[in-house]
Amino acid sequence: MKNVAVITGASGGLGEEFAKLFAQDGYNLVLVARNAGKLEKLKGEIEKNYGVNAEILACDLSKAQSAEEVFAFCEEKGAEISALVNNAGFGDFGEFFRADINKLTDMVQVNDMTLMRLTRLILPQMAERKSGKILNVASVASFAPGALMSVYYASKAFVLSFSEALAVEMKPYGVSVTALCPGPTKTGFENAASLQKSGLFKNLKNADAAKTAAFGYKKMNKGKTVAVHGAGNRFLVRLMKFAPRSLVRKCVYKIQKEKN
Repeated sequence: MKNVAVITGASGGLGEEFAKLFAQDGYNLVLVARNAGKLEKLKGEIEKNYGVNAEILACDLSKAQSAEEVFAFCEEKGAEISALVNNAGFGDFGEFFRADINKLTDMVQVNDMTLMRLTRLILPQMAERKSGKILNVASVASFAPGALMSVYYASKAFVLSFSEALAVEMKPYGVSVTALCPGPTKTGFENAASLQKSGLFKNLKNADAAKTAAFGYKKMNKGKTVAVHGAGNRFLVRLMKFAPRSLVRKCVYKIQKEKN
C-alpha cells in the first residue's frame, strides 16, 4: 500500500478531519484509535467518498508497546508511509496532588512517549526515501505553564520542543516536521479532560475542528515548523514570549479557574 498517511486519534475531532483531508488528496490511510466502531464508520465513509484504502487499528495508545503495535500493523499491510499525524492525546483538569496518578501516567504515555516512539519507528523509511511529513499536534499550551492542567501543559511543551528539534535534524533528509498548536477547539477533548468546571472553554474563543485541521494540513504541506492556529492565539503566544513568567503563570491560572 503506497502513499500512506498514518493518523492516531482518528475516531473523531481533529483526527477525523485530518483523515478526510489526506483522503481528498489521494492518500491511503492507516487510522488508529481505541474506538473500533467509530473507526469502522469512518473507514466506510472515507472509502466511499474518496476512493482510497483505509485500514483501521483499534489500539490503546496508553500501553507501553502501542507504538510497536501500530508500526507492526503498518508493516503487515505493506504500508509505504508518506505522512504521520500524531494527533492522539488527552488532558485532565484539577490540582495535581489530587489527580489520579494512573491517568496522569497514561496521559504522558499517549501525549509524549507513544508519539516519540512511533515517530522513531517510522522516520527511517522516510529518511531513506528522502521524503515524508510529520505533523505533531501540540497546543498553545506548549508555550506556558498551566496550573490546574500542569501535566497536560508540560506534555505539550515536550511535543513542541521535540518537533522543533526534529525539524532541524530531518531537513537534510527531505522530511518536514510540523507542530500544530491550536487553542481551545471543539473536538470532545473538553469532556475527556473534565473541563466542565474550567473556564478555559468559556473564557477563550473555541475553534472549529475542521478549520483547525485544514490550517494544520496546509502548514504541514508548506513545511512550516510551528503552526499556531488563530490570530488571537498567535497574539497570545507572542505576548507570552515577552511577558514575565510570573505574570504568564498567573494569567493562565486565572483563565482556567474562572467560569463565566
